[in-house]
Amino acid sequence: MKLLPILTLALLIAGPAAMAQQVPVETATLGKQTVTLHLHPFLTPEELATLKVVASNEEALKLFITRPGRHAAIAVAPAEGFIRDGAPVASAKAMSDLPDADKARRAALAECDAARGKGAGCVVVLEIAPVR
Repeated sequence: MKLLPILTLALLIAGPAAMAQQVPVETATLGKQTVTLHLHPFLTPEELATLKVVASNEEALKLFITRPGRHAAIAVAPAEGFIRDGAPVASAKAMSDLPDADKARRAALAECDAARGKGAGCVVVLEIAPVR
C-alpha cells in the first residue's frame, strides 16, 4: 500500500509531459529487419496506412536499408503531419543506413526540425533496425 503514494508523487512531479510521451507502438519482423511504428494520435488514417505499407513490405524497406545491419528512422512534425494532398510534407524526413538506432533517430529528428524552421517539435514515427 505504501507504493501508491510514492507512485502518485512521482506522477505529480513528472507531470503530464511524462505521460504524454508514452505512445503505443507496433513492432514487426520483416526479413532481417525489425520495424517499429509509433502510433502517434496525430497521424491520420492515410498516414498510418502509408507507414504500415513500409512496415509490412520488404520492397519498401529496401528504400531505407541498402546495407545489412544498418538502421533508419522517419521523423515528422505533429503540427504538419506526414502526408498532405497525397504527398509527404517537406518537414517529414527519413534518414537511412546509419550505424545504430540512436544515430538514426537523432538524424531524422534534426533534419525534420531543420526543415520545419520554427524550432524543435518533430517526433519519430517509424524505426527500422536489424533483427537481433
